[in-house]
Amino acid sequence: MAEWWSIEMSGGDFAVSAWIRAHGEDVIRTALEHGAHEWDWVSRPWGVVLEFSFGDSLAPDGGWASFIDNPLVKAALDAVPDPINGLLLYPGRGGSSPALVPRRPKPAPVAAAAALPEPEASTEYALVAAESSFATIKAETGTANEARG
Repeated sequence: MAEWWSIEMSGGDFAVSAWIRAHGEDVIRTALEHGAHEWDWVSRPWGVVLEFSFGDSLAPDGGWASFIDNPLVKAALDAVPDPINGLLLYPGRGGSSPALVPRRPKPAPVAAAAALPEPEASTEYALVAAESSFATIKAETGTANEARG
């Protein structure tokens, strides 16, 4: 089975296209020398992804590790428009890879269920609250009148 690796670059359309013109052919040629048998440029709105496929039956000095350690590739990656935030190297295909497992519809969340009816206000609670507040007010005004008199 082939092993895919991706080099993802961002940093503006002009800057990335200038890098491709300056270093793209050399990087691809070096990858082919190190055992890559397939490669692809994937253009994205934020930049570009360069994908390589390295086969199983590689020479001892071939493969992704020896490709990345090549001085020409290191110099090309150092020349990326934004080498700190605009360069990613990772296994797998980059911007064009489909999902490994197709998405399946998820069950509806519990919040999508029908709402329970609102509870009715209890008249007993309202009467008890009214009586206790009336008694409190009466007690407060009564003590205030006694203190004045």
